[in-house]
Amino acid sequence: MRSNELLLDAFGRIRETVERTLEGLDDGSLALRPAGTGNSIAWLIWHLARVEDVQVADVAGLEQVWLGQDFVGRFGLPLKPRDTGYGHSSDQVDAVRAPAELLQEYYEAVHQQTVGYLQGLGDEELDRVVDTRWNPPVTLGVRLVSTIADCLQHVGQAAYAKGLHRTPGE
Repeated sequence: MRSNELLLDAFGRIRETVERTLEGLDDGSLALRPAGTGNSIAWLIWHLARVEDVQVADVAGLEQVWLGQDFVGRFGLPLKPRDTGYGHSSDQVDAVRAPAELLQEYYEAVHQQTVGYLQGLGDEELDRVVDTRWNPPVTLGVRLVSTIADCLQHVGQAAYAKGLHRTPGE
Protein backbone atom coordinates (compact mmCIF):
# COMPACT_ATOMS: atom_id res chain seq x y z
CA MET A 1 0.00 0.00 0.00
CA ARG A 2 1.27 3.44 -0.90
CA SER A 3 1.08 6.32 1.56
CA ASN A 4 -1.52 8.19 -0.47
CA GLU A 5 -3.79 5.12 -0.43
CA LEU A 6 -3.57 5.04 3.35
CA LEU A 7 -4.36 8.76 3.55
CA LEU A 8 -7.28 8.35 1.13
CA ASP A 9 -8.68 5.60 3.34
CA ALA A 10 -8.38 7.76 6.47
CA PHE A 11 -10.04 10.79 4.88
CA GLY A 12 -12.71 8.44 3.47
CA ARG A 13 -13.57 7.31 6.97
CA ILE A 14 -14.17 10.93 7.97
CA ARG A 15 -16.48 11.33 4.98
CA GLU A 16 -18.46 8.19 5.84
CA THR A 17 -18.93 9.27 9.44
CA VAL A 18 -19.98 12.80 8.46
CA GLU A 19 -22.62 11.33 6.16
CA ARG A 20 -23.94 8.88 8.78
CA THR A 21 -23.98 11.55 11.46
CA LEU A 22 -25.95 14.06 9.40
CA GLU A 23 -28.46 11.45 8.24
CA GLY A 24 -31.95 12.09 9.58
CA LEU A 25 -31.15 15.28 11.49
CA ASP A 26 -33.38 18.33 11.31
CA ASP A 27 -32.28 21.91 11.89
CA GLY A 28 -33.28 21.79 15.55
CA SER A 29 -31.22 18.67 16.25
CA LEU A 30 -28.24 20.15 14.43
CA ALA A 31 -28.36 23.27 16.63
CA LEU A 32 -28.71 21.51 20.01
CA ARG A 33 -25.70 21.92 22.26
CA PRO A 34 -24.89 19.11 24.71
CA ALA A 35 -25.38 20.32 28.28
CA GLY A 36 -26.39 23.66 26.78
CA THR A 37 -22.79 24.78 26.29
CA GLY A 38 -21.14 22.06 24.19
CA ASN A 39 -20.53 22.44 20.47
CA SER A 40 -23.55 21.71 18.31
CA ILE A 41 -23.48 19.08 15.58
CA ALA A 42 -23.79 21.82 12.95
CA TRP A 43 -20.79 23.66 14.41
CA LEU A 44 -18.70 20.48 14.69
CA ILE A 45 -19.35 19.39 11.09
CA TRP A 46 -18.82 22.93 9.76
CA HIS A 47 -15.61 23.29 11.77
CA LEU A 48 -14.11 19.97 10.71
CA ALA A 49 -14.93 20.76 7.09
CA ARG A 50 -13.25 24.16 7.46
CA VAL A 51 -10.19 22.53 9.07
CA GLU A 52 -9.78 20.01 6.25
CA ASP A 53 -10.50 22.67 3.64
CA VAL A 54 -7.95 25.16 4.99
CA GLN A 55 -5.21 22.66 5.76
CA VAL A 56 -5.36 20.72 2.50
CA ALA A 57 -5.82 23.80 0.31
CA ASP A 58 -2.78 25.39 1.96
CA VAL A 59 -0.40 22.45 1.46
CA ALA A 60 -1.75 21.73 -2.03
CA GLY A 61 -1.55 25.34 -3.20
CA LEU A 62 -5.29 25.35 -3.95
CA GLU A 63 -8.08 27.77 -3.21
CA GLN A 64 -10.29 26.92 -0.26
CA VAL A 65 -13.57 25.33 -1.34
CA TRP A 66 -15.32 27.61 1.20
CA LEU A 67 -14.27 30.66 -0.79
CA GLY A 68 -13.83 29.32 -4.32
CA GLN A 69 -17.23 27.62 -4.51
CA ASP A 70 -18.94 30.40 -2.51
CA PHE A 71 -19.99 28.26 0.42
CA VAL A 72 -19.17 31.33 2.51
CA GLY A 73 -22.05 33.12 0.74
CA ARG A 74 -24.36 30.13 0.73
CA PHE A 75 -24.00 29.59 4.48
CA GLY A 76 -24.34 33.31 5.18
CA LEU A 77 -22.81 33.05 8.64
CA PRO A 78 -22.14 36.21 10.64
CA LEU A 79 -18.43 35.37 10.74
CA LYS A 80 -15.34 36.59 8.91
CA PRO A 81 -14.98 34.82 5.53
CA ARG A 82 -11.82 32.93 6.52
CA ASP A 83 -13.08 31.92 9.99
CA THR A 84 -12.56 28.24 10.82
CA GLY A 85 -14.03 28.15 14.32
CA TYR A 86 -10.80 28.10 16.33
CA GLY A 87 -11.35 29.98 19.58
CA HIS A 88 -15.05 30.56 19.01
CA SER A 89 -17.10 32.03 21.83
CA SER A 90 -20.41 30.49 22.84
CA ASP A 91 -22.25 33.13 20.79
CA GLN A 92 -20.19 32.30 17.71
CA VAL A 93 -20.92 28.58 18.15
CA ASP A 94 -24.63 29.43 18.32
CA ALA A 95 -24.30 31.46 15.11
CA VAL A 96 -23.22 28.44 13.06
CA ARG A 97 -26.51 27.10 11.79
CA ALA A 98 -27.09 25.28 8.54
CA PRO A 99 -29.29 22.49 7.23
CA ALA A 100 -27.83 18.99 7.02
CA GLU A 101 -27.94 19.07 3.22
CA LEU A 102 -25.75 22.17 3.02
CA LEU A 103 -23.30 20.85 5.61
CA GLN A 104 -23.08 17.58 3.67
CA GLU A 105 -22.65 19.38 0.36
CA TYR A 106 -19.84 21.52 1.72
CA TYR A 107 -18.04 18.59 3.31
CA GLU A 108 -18.42 16.53 0.14
CA ALA A 109 -16.89 19.33 -1.96
CA VAL A 110 -13.98 19.59 0.50
CA HIS A 111 -13.53 15.83 0.47
CA GLN A 112 -13.46 15.76 -3.33
CA GLN A 113 -10.72 18.41 -3.37
CA THR A 114 -8.77 16.40 -0.78
CA VAL A 115 -9.14 13.20 -2.83
CA GLY A 116 -8.02 14.95 -6.00
CA TYR A 117 -4.89 16.19 -4.26
CA LEU A 118 -4.07 12.90 -2.53
CA GLN A 119 -4.50 10.78 -5.65
CA GLY A 120 -1.45 12.40 -7.21
CA LEU A 121 0.64 12.54 -4.03
CA GLY A 122 3.92 10.62 -4.06
CA ASP A 123 5.55 9.13 -0.98
CA GLU A 124 8.61 11.36 -1.39
CA GLU A 125 6.45 14.49 -1.01
CA LEU A 126 5.48 13.66 2.57
CA ASP A 127 8.84 14.91 3.87
CA ARG A 128 8.33 18.38 2.37
CA VAL A 129 8.35 21.06 5.09
CA VAL A 130 5.07 22.98 5.01
CA ASP A 131 5.34 25.04 8.22
CA THR A 132 8.56 26.39 9.71
CA ARG A 133 6.86 28.08 12.69
CA TRP A 134 7.28 24.91 14.77
CA ASN A 135 10.31 23.12 16.14
CA PRO A 136 10.79 20.75 14.47
CA PRO A 137 9.29 22.17 11.29
CA VAL A 138 6.06 20.49 10.18
CA THR A 139 6.21 18.19 7.17
CA LEU A 140 3.37 17.50 4.76
CA GLY A 141 2.94 14.02 6.22
CA VAL A 142 2.63 15.35 9.75
CA ARG A 143 0.18 18.08 8.66
CA LEU A 144 -2.06 15.55 6.90
CA VAL A 145 -2.05 13.18 9.88
CA SER A 146 -2.78 16.10 12.21
CA THR A 147 -5.70 17.13 10.01
CA ILE A 148 -7.07 13.59 10.00
CA ALA A 149 -6.78 13.38 13.80
CA ASP A 150 -8.55 16.70 14.31
CA CYS A 151 -11.36 15.88 11.90
CA LEU A 152 -11.88 12.38 13.33
CA GLN A 153 -12.15 13.81 16.84
CA HIS A 154 -14.76 16.33 15.76
CA VAL A 155 -16.84 13.93 13.71
CA GLY A 156 -16.75 11.52 16.66
CA GLN A 157 -17.98 14.29 18.93
CA ALA A 158 -20.79 15.05 16.46
CA ALA A 159 -21.80 11.39 16.28
CA TYR A 160 -21.80 11.21 20.08
CA ALA A 161 -23.93 14.37 20.30
CA LYS A 162 -26.38 12.83 17.83
CA GLY A 163 -26.67 9.81 20.11
CA LEU A 164 -27.45 12.06 23.07
CA HIS A 165 -30.52 13.37 21.25
CA ARG A 166 -31.96 9.94 20.50
CA THR A 167 -34.63 8.40 22.65
CA PRO A 168 -34.42 4.71 23.64
CA GLY A 169 -35.72 2.45 20.89
CA GLU A 170 -34.74 4.74 17.98
